[in-house]
Amino acid sequence: MKSSSRLLLLFAILLSCSTKKEGNMIVTGSVKGLKKGTLYLQRIQDSILVNADSIVVKGQPTFKLSTTVTEPEVFYLYLDKVDQSDYDDRIEFFGEKGTISIKSNLDHFQRDAEVKGSKNQKLLKEYRTNAQKLNDQNLDLIKENFEAQKEGNEEKIFALNAQYDNYLKRKYLYTINYAVNNADHEVAPYLALNEIFDANLRFLDTIYTKLTPKVKESLYGKQLEKFIEDRRDLELLKPQDSIQ
Repeated sequence: MKSSSRLLLLFAILLSCSTKKEGNMIVTGSVKGLKKGTLYLQRIQDSILVNADSIVVKGQPTFKLSTTVTEPEVFYLYLDKVDQSDYDDRIEFFGEKGTISIKSNLDHFQRDAEVKGSKNQKLLKEYRTNAQKLNDQNLDLIKENFEAQKEGNEEKIFALNAQYDNYLKRKYLYTINYAVNNADHEVAPYLALNEIFDANLRFLDTIYTKLTPKVKESLYGKQLEKFIEDRRDLELLKPQDSIQ
């Protein structure tokens, strides 16, 4: 009788240990071509990238991950392959309560990712798509500058530097306008913090001022407020140099 009770108790303990409580954000999807590897759902906590959930993939390209969120927040889906190929990569996405769908493929895990389920994610993708066009132009400038350096063509180098300055201004202005136009979503302070953190303080302040009360109280809204305060304190201690 005692042996039966012990077995039942052991079974109950094992069952409780193996049962994972599902969070309020569910991430489902598939990675075409993936046969074996591990997918990690990651987030930033105290400036450190930590794993929120993971799943080992063995022959089945579909997956389901979950975690608990209190507000919209940027997460990462990291693919760690077993065969040590060069395909390991991360997909950045805005997560929130509910279901997030992510579909991609092994060959272009990050580039071909399709993420659905979040308004902030839709806005982030739109920003990334348009910003990539500017980045492509910058890559062309870098290539031309490299060739000009090899040739010792100072006149061309000077002209390319001017074009690069123009590129930076366009990128910063685009980001500022995009954040201001979407100040009612958490993506606005997130872009300010991650894309133009070194912009002129008045531009960052403009973005923060335009944020709705709800977004100001969000994770990235509070981070932007503190970042501006810290920047302001630092700039009071040094000579005023011209920045972006």
